[in-house]
Amino acid sequence: MKKIFLLALILIALTGCHNVSKRSIGNPYEVLVVCDDDIWESPAGRALLYALDIDIPGLPQSERSFRISRVTESHFRGSTKAFRNIIFVDINENRYTQSSFKFTRDVFAKPQIYMGIQSPSIQEFEKFVSENEQVIVDFLTRVEMERQINVLEGAYNEKAYDIVKEMFGCELKVPIYMNGHMKGKDFVWLSDFNDPKAEIQSFMVYSYPYTSVDNFSKEHYIMMRDSMMKHNIRAGRMDQYIKTVDWSVDITEGSYRDRYVQVARGLWEMENDIMGGPFVSHAVVDEVNNRVIVVEAFLYAPNRKKGSMMRKLEAALFTLRLPADELIEGSNRLQEFVIEEKK
Repeated sequence: MKKIFLLALILIALTGCHNVSKRSIGNPYEVLVVCDDDIWESPAGRALLYALDIDIPGLPQSERSFRISRVTESHFRGSTKAFRNIIFVDINENRYTQSSFKFTRDVFAKPQIYMGIQSPSIQEFEKFVSENEQVIVDFLTRVEMERQINVLEGAYNEKAYDIVKEMFGCELKVPIYMNGHMKGKDFVWLSDFNDPKAEIQSFMVYSYPYTSVDNFSKEHYIMMRDSMMKHNIRAGRMDQYIKTVDWSVDITEGSYRDRYVQVARGLWEMENDIMGGPFVSHAVVDEVNNRVIVVEAFLYAPNRKKGSMMRKLEAALFTLRLPADELIEGSNRLQEFVIEEKK
């Protein structure tokens, strides 16, 4: 429930913004922590480090979620204030009676998220961060996802958009380089497989009738995915087809545009071949047409790190708009909010 609550909050329109013109610095998923040495080297600082040092989920190898830098408060000046993602540790027993998490955007540069974690003591800070470490990670991840969504809103593959619109009555904005496609029954594969490079980045969109909540069981998800893959995507031989690595699949619940979303992550492999890689999918109910719509991104990139590519692909899944969706200006924007310590 905590994750659903978080995702529901961060998708509400932002009501205010700062007037700054300086461009932020740093690469996607880089975080600057402003924290003095005595706190950083304490169990409280370690708790924050461990929270940010978590692996990206759903990959075949370990890759860190964030690149972490740190400065003391006295050195937080000049160019350091222009970092794209900043976490400011503020521990003060005279100012705070309980721990909380706040953020605002574009304080010193743009785009920028400035997050403050406030607490009356080091002990309370450690407890609060440990209890909310996934919330912090999910939030910062969605901040970067939002930035990639904004890029897609301004530059996407129009042909792929038209294909999805024609076949499913839905909108989906995928990167411009998705220059190939293959159609099937209630199925389309969008890919960059025409590009002369080793990796293959792909999306697929498919639908099937919605019958009950059992459609969202892990077993049903794997069955439908494997069926769609086997009938629509092959490597050239009848005995070579994509299948799901069952044990790798992790199913979570989310919320997007006030709609329930089933999020699945895992690994795929090619039957009778050595190909394989990670995937992530979103499954939602199209109530107008009484069907389930599934959008998925999957990747083949041997001998390469896959986290950055998968995150860019996953951002496109959030551009899905069903026939019943109304265009809400700024619907992908984040809202400032506070998570209070549990009593």
